[in-house]
Amino acid sequence: MEQLTTLDIKHFRSRLLALRAELQAVDEIGKEAAQIVKLDQSCVGRLSRMDALQAQAMSQETNRRRTIELQRIDIALRRIDEGTFGYCLRCDEPVSKGRLEVNPTATLCINCASNAES
Repeated sequence: MEQLTTLDIKHFRSRLLALRAELQAVDEIGKEAAQIVKLDQSCVGRLSRMDALQAQAMSQETNRRRTIELQRIDIALRRIDEGTFGYCLRCDEPVSKGRLEVNPTATLCINCASNAES
């Protein structure tokens, strides 16, 4: 497997930074949607409250997943700074460029990822 070039690393850094900025912008909107639902029956009917609670729960889960993805992006950026980006955490072999194009936060090569799933 071929190693990433300096140009490849710059490309992935800019992709990761763009992804992080996009997620952080959406994060602000998501926090508003996850606010506590008022349970005052005089303001809202029972079904409307149930819908609001369901929407709140979905928003909270989306925020949780977004937070995890932001952490993965930060780890990938740190690995770029440390010079370990693009290498599998298990076998230390290069992660394919194609795999990183699909998921620039990938930390395992395809073989190790497949073994981890089975």
